[in-house]
Amino acid sequence: MNPKIYHLQALSALHCGIGQSAGVVDLPIARDKATNLPLVPGSSLRGVLREELTAEDEASAKILFGPKGISGASDAYAGALALGDAHLLLLPVRALAGIMAYATCPFILQRYAKDAGVEEKIPQPGNNTALCAAGNVNVIDNKVVLEELDLNWQQSDGAAFWAKEIASTIYAGDDDAQQDFTQRFLILPDSVFAFLADTATEIRARIAIDQNTGVVAKGALWYEENLPAETVLWGIYALSDSRHKGDKLSAEELQPLIPAKALLQLGGKAGVGRGLVNFFSGGAA
Repeated sequence: MNPKIYHLQALSALHCGIGQSAGVVDLPIARDKATNLPLVPGSSLRGVLREELTAEDEASAKILFGPKGISGASDAYAGALALGDAHLLLLPVRALAGIMAYATCPFILQRYAKDAGVEEKIPQPGNNTALCAAGNVNVIDNKVVLEELDLNWQQSDGAAFWAKEIASTIYAGDDDAQQDFTQRFLILPDSVFAFLADTATEIRARIAIDQNTGVVAKGALWYEENLPAETVLWGIYALSDSRHKGDKLSAEELQPLIPAKALLQLGGKAGVGRGLVNFFSGGAA
């Protein structure tokens, strides 16, 4: 088994919910139990990938994901693809200057570096300080203002390294997009990022219209939480040798079946445009 890393980039608001209310939000997003950071369950991504690949090559999809139904012992085998949860890597945050910043923190970068196999020291911002590369567009009057938080800033070669490392994957081959990303990239203290990950997600109010009266139906007001567009997540997947009796392919031979890049619709609320994501595979874990 050869683990690899994958990335997700949200092109529209992304709602992978938990099916029950939490506090004032009727439909919250899924979060990690220990860290309370948003995530996308691997089961959600697995189902979407299976549908995508089945439309192109049903036989190959069965090798990767296993049979949809089991009629007997001859049909019972596990798929060759194991897919882990996608964890939050970058959270787009409203900024007073530059409109938006891509925020992360040392805790997340440490986990990401381990999974991505990158041996680079993780920069550690001081209290109430944001680390950034040269030419950051979020700096105004010697401050970085995110949502309602006023932060000091400090130029960091480490921040520049990680900005370029991530941008080269998400915006491969697009120098202008990589430069724009680097100029909006910030490494925040863990506590500041945790606060923003809890409070700076997108909350939308939804209503249902009574078709007979043309006004809001009684009790039909609810609030949905989404990860905002431009959010970036990462996870790990691994391929084993095929267990399909008719196709004894090795993990290396199965790798080309995983798309290097794909446009997927992930999570709920597809009818109102939620969940469009770019999926990127590749990179040793």
